[in-house]
Amino acid sequence: MELRHFEVTDGQAGPYGITVGPDGAVWYTLVHAGDIGRLAEDGTVTRYGLGAPDSGPTVITTGPDGALWFTRMRDHRIGRITVDGEVTDYPLPTADCGPYGIAAGPDGALWFTELNTHRIGRITLDGEVTEYPLPGSGSFPSMIAAGPDGALWFTLNQAGAIGRITVTGEVTLHPLPTEAAGPVGLAAGGDGALWFAEIAAGRIGRVTVDGKVTEYPLPDRAARPHAIAAAPDGRLWFTEWAAGRIGSLSPEGQYSAHALDIPGAEPHGIAVGPDGTVWAALEVGVITRLSTR
Repeated sequence: MELRHFEVTDGQAGPYGITVGPDGAVWYTLVHAGDIGRLAEDGTVTRYGLGAPDSGPTVITTGPDGALWFTRMRDHRIGRITVDGEVTDYPLPTADCGPYGIAAGPDGALWFTELNTHRIGRITLDGEVTEYPLPGSGSFPSMIAAGPDGALWFTLNQAGAIGRITVTGEVTLHPLPTEAAGPVGLAAGGDGALWFAEIAAGRIGRVTVDGKVTEYPLPDRAARPHAIAAAPDGRLWFTEWAAGRIGSLSPEGQYSAHALDIPGAEPHGIAVGPDGTVWAALEVGVITRLSTR
């Protein structure tokens, strides 16, 4: 394993969310500065302003149109940026909704969570928005991912559950065995299940498409696992926010850890490229690359 750090900002801007773009570069959100960053394969850093320093760009993903789409949590919009840096944004119909997680759906649209208003949203490539209310209240829907069953899956941080929504808006909830687990990160694994991080319980969880949940306690229960991503070989990689580590878990539950050796690193977002390279966004202003080859 080879670990390399890229300093991309002064540590006051972020970064927070991260993804590997269709152009082979790493794209990330600078949540405190209202910018989007790009780290090229040769190490060149480019920064794109959104014209709204307080917009709070948070989670970023590649859309079906080859552009990058991201949530603007603080000014309640969905953003889009092309690989050439052209920026568009779309206001959401519900005031103060707090969009957070975002993922491309199987229907050619982007799906996102609304932290503050207990809804799941859908936005088409031309900006048409539909919102679906969830059962109950105050569940704090967080991350969202496309599942292997043609539905979207999401974490309910305050409800201690994993949710599923079909592309027609039908919702099912799966409560977690551990009370107040605080699920956040979520990713589709290579084993046909969804994997998630329980930030409050120090566990990694797995849920099958029929709702069966398995939980794997981490050795450091205070590590506060945050984001999770699946590698091509089936291994799950996640950030341990409070511990300053990148952790990984085999599909069979075997754990390994990689210390970042940066004081106060605060790793948040994580992504895995097609070649298995792991990328993490550290809030101290660093993008970390973990080469597994």
